[in-house]
Parts: sequence; C-alpha cells; structure tokens
Amino acid sequence: MNRIRCSVAACLAVLQLACCAAPDTRPAEANLSVTPATLNEPWAVNWWLPRHEKKLAEVRAAGKSAEVVFIGDSITHGWEEGGAPVWERYYKPMRGLALGFSGDRTENVLWRLLHGEVDGIAPKVAVLMIGTNNTGHREEDPKTTAAGIRRDIDELRQRLPATKILLLAIFPRGETADDPLRRINEQVNGIIAGFADNRQVYFLNLNQEFLAADGRLSKDIMPDLLHPNQKGYEIWARAMAPELKRLMAAPR
Repeated sequence: MNRIRCSVAACLAVLQLACCAAPDTRPAEANLSVTPATLNEPWAVNWWLPRHEKKLAEVRAAGKSAEVVFIGDSITHGWEEGGAPVWERYYKPMRGLALGFSGDRTENVLWRLLHGEVDGIAPKVAVLMIGTNNTGHREEDPKTTAAGIRRDIDELRQRLPATKILLLAIFPRGETADDPLRRINEQVNGIIAGFADNRQVYFLNLNQEFLAADGRLSKDIMPDLLHPNQKGYEIWARAMAPELKRLMAAPR
C-alpha cells in the first residue's frame, strides 16, 4: 500500500510541475512567417545585424530624398553585387535604397520594418519581393508564405502611407516549370496577386521575362537557377521600368 501511495504522490508531483512549467511561447510553424524575427541561420549571425545597422545609417542619410526603395531577400541584396552596374544606371538617379538581405524570409523583413528600416523616408514607390526563402527553407504551405507577405505589406502601408507599393511576383527558380519549389512559388504568386488594390498596392509579375517559351530558366540569366546575374538584373530593370515610371509619376 505504501508503494502505491508513493507512486500516486510521485505522479501528482510530476503533474504539478508540468502545470507550473512556463508555457511554450515558440510560434507554431504556421505562424513563423508572420512573427517578426532576426535571421538566426549560423552563416548569417555575424553579419545580419551589422548590415541592419548599416542600412539604418543609409536610410537616415537619404531621408526624404529617396524616391524608390527595394525591400527583399538575396535577390534584392544582389543589386549591390552582380546588379550594381544596372543599379547605377536605373536607380541611383532616383536616389534609390536597396534593403535586401540574403536569406531573409517574410518574418525577417517584418522585423526590419519594425526596427526602423523605412522610418524617416517617404519614397514614391517601395518595390517588395519576398518569399522564396520561405519556400526554400521550409517548403511552406503557400497560404502561410502569402500571410507573411500580407503582414509585410500591412506594415509598409502603416509606415509609408503616401508610398505606392509595387509587389512583385516571386521570381522563378529551378530549371523547369515542374520544379517543386518553383511550383510552390507560383501558388504563392496566385494568392498575392489578389493583394493589389491598385490604389496603394500594385502587383506585377515579370516572370515570363526570365523564361524560355517552354518555361525553362537559363543559367545564362540565373547561374544557380535562383539568383540573377548582371544580365538578369538588366532584364528585371528594363521589364519593370514602364510600371515603375507610371507609379513614380502618379499623384500621392
């Protein structure tokens, strides 16, 4: 009998400890895309926050003079690398700001917006493209990634109420149209196209500009089948130019 009592008492003690334990506050996977976070990948921890501080300084220096801002992941980050010659011709005259961070997912963009990266500026247009790392890192449900993009748009609208948001379809990835990650991105694109109200948010899908007639993505444009080279950035800038020009000239 004493053994039984001890066993019962032990069970009750374990239950009491479990009830008193701190609740698990980690976001469920479905909520990761909308929960602001720094990029905590091992390869990024040494440079990500310093880059954020550097971008805050650039934003402060630009102030109200910045006419266009690009926000996104490594594909946007590449405007400072392989796309730099194209940037010099197209966006430096607009006093553009490039706020792209390699590896970023929707939640990382959200963290950056919440921590000052567009504060104090009033660009005519903000170009937003994000989501391919939600696909590549987690192979998220397209609705989950789209929810993260929606959250980023909402934050931009709150912080830049007079700015037109040009939301780009996530660029194609993988060699062929049946690439699994490209197919997820296309599903995301199908959802986010509906986010455009054509008053403050505009959607533009440039993907066919990068693809052959059979849907193949050439390594001559994206050598790793994900990131544009200089030729790819030239295609991007040239294809986007008419819509960007139109939005830049629109009344605020």
